[in-house]
Amino acid sequence: MKLRLLAAALAATVVLPLGIANAADLEVTHWWTSGGEAAAVAELAKAFDATGNKWVDGAIAGSGGTARPIMVSRITGGDPMGATQFNHGRQAEELVQAGLMRDLTDVATKEHWKDIIKPASLLDSCTIDGKIYCAPVNIHSWQWLWLSNAAFKTAGVEVPKNWDEFVAAAPALEKAGIVPLAIGGQPWQSAGAFDVLILALSGKDTFLKVFGDKDAEVAAGPEIAKVFKAADDARRMSKGTNVQDWNQATNMVITGKAGGQIMGDWAQGEFQLAGQKAGVDYTCLPGLGVNPVIATGGDAFYFPLLKDAEKSKAQEVLASTLLDPKTQVAFNLKKGSLPVRGDVDLGAANDCMKKGLEILAKGDVIQWTDQLLSADSQKQKEDLFSEFFASSMTSEDAQKRFAEIIASAD
Repeated sequence: MKLRLLAAALAATVVLPLGIANAADLEVTHWWTSGGEAAAVAELAKAFDATGNKWVDGAIAGSGGTARPIMVSRITGGDPMGATQFNHGRQAEELVQAGLMRDLTDVATKEHWKDIIKPASLLDSCTIDGKIYCAPVNIHSWQWLWLSNAAFKTAGVEVPKNWDEFVAAAPALEKAGIVPLAIGGQPWQSAGAFDVLILALSGKDTFLKVFGDKDAEVAAGPEIAKVFKAADDARRMSKGTNVQDWNQATNMVITGKAGGQIMGDWAQGEFQLAGQKAGVDYTCLPGLGVNPVIATGGDAFYFPLLKDAEKSKAQEVLASTLLDPKTQVAFNLKKGSLPVRGDVDLGAANDCMKKGLEILAKGDVIQWTDQLLSADSQKQKEDLFSEFFASSMTSEDAQKRFAEIIASAD
């Protein structure tokens, strides 16, 4: 369907009648609290408020690891919110199986989500037993190395074009008093950086054997040993970061106190908020400049079952609004992520977003660990890498424990 016709159909058949006739306050919980994230989520709130309903913001500071247990506890404890953010994948699987989450299949069918959401794996990750339980809002890819052009100028070295050049430049950065690699203290950051290293340095097939097939033999083998050597380099280069939150680590890159950061494309929102320009003030290397692949992980909203009829109707309006073309553009331009719709105009995208869109258009995509591992297996992995980056654990011991986690992963 043409974009203009689709937008008109949504406005005529969904937003106006449902929004005005069944206006309701709807609490929406999420963990988007950094400056760039807050600017992005404000676009979602504005779009929902325009339907006559009201977005009641339930931001939970910290990260997904901090927020998810609170969200889950509220839902299982009988105090559900109207909608809640999770990473689409397996994070809400047990809540769905317990019958606590709303089936969105009717909304998805009515609005042709299977036709407009690309790639198809995004909606697949919202589907359990043939029913759709979430509305994906973006593709956020972890596979980026963000570099401070000013930091490398200060150090007197060229801005790296790949991971090996980045490692080679580390001594010059350190000599200039610059932390080569900023990694915050939250466990998901070090675990995510390792996952990025696996994909970039060992390739798609090995990544999927480890996390998709749960092949412990590959996890214990020589290919992954090379990745642990790179993780050891990353650990050494990140000494002196001394911050917890990911956006604090990003700010070190923005201010030239750090040379780079392995972080998802949501970091781009922080650069934008600071007035920095891609390709001028900072450089982005998808796939660490080695293996440019985009993971189809991302954020989605799930809707707990509610007894209130008006709020239940407002849930449908919100689900529709999140996938509206204008909402998709406004939100993702601020967030730095990619839209889940393949039919929207992102002419205003910056150089880094365009790199992501080009990779996506080529079909160089892969499912991410949120989609391939259970929440419990993810937590075990986070615990391991949190300890590895904070200690003198040998790469050999860490790899042995990693292989054990993969062997028992579900």
